[in-house]
Amino acid sequence: MLSQVENLRSKHPLKYLPERSALLILDMQLYFLDPSSHAHVPSAKAIVPGIVRLAEAYSKEGLPVILTRHVNSDSDAGMMAHWWRDLIRADSPLSEIVPELCDLGEVLEKGQYDAFHGTSLEDMLCRRGVRQVVICGVMTHLCCETTARAAFVRGFEVLFTVDGTATYNEAFHRAALLNLAHGFAVPVLIDEVLARVR
Repeated sequence: MLSQVENLRSKHPLKYLPERSALLILDMQLYFLDPSSHAHVPSAKAIVPGIVRLAEAYSKEGLPVILTRHVNSDSDAGMMAHWWRDLIRADSPLSEIVPELCDLGEVLEKGQYDAFHGTSLEDMLCRRGVRQVVICGVMTHLCCETTARAAFVRGFEVLFTVDGTATYNEAFHRAALLNLAHGFAVPVLIDEVLARVR
């Protein structure tokens, strides 16, 4: 998949600066990773080890790691309730972040696809002097893509992990990568980021 966007990636060379970056890990919750959930993303389990390695490397270097936890109430769901009908409730066990990641960063609750919408994420990043964000998590074409676009319009450079994001099928994943590489983000592999962080 990276080879398909290589020509776009080469048009927007980005000098990755780990010390000015933050790792955003979006919605790695049991709601999406537990096979018993109706919203289970089968490929999500495969990205966990790479995200863990990246989060541990960031933590070791004292760099920010922010995990989002998507939860909704009837009052804040907006179109999420209309579109999906089933909401991730804060009191549901499935709303919890998977055990492998839950202690690897600061948790930020969000209620929309966009992790910046109605949250303190932008302030958190600006206070720490962050200019670049590395995005991992689920789902590639929903929360991950929307957050990447929102970061871009707020002036952050975006690195989007090809092998650190997952969604329901390859078509959604590939389409998101093509869209983002064309106008919003530089697609990267986790090992490329790790090589610089270390």
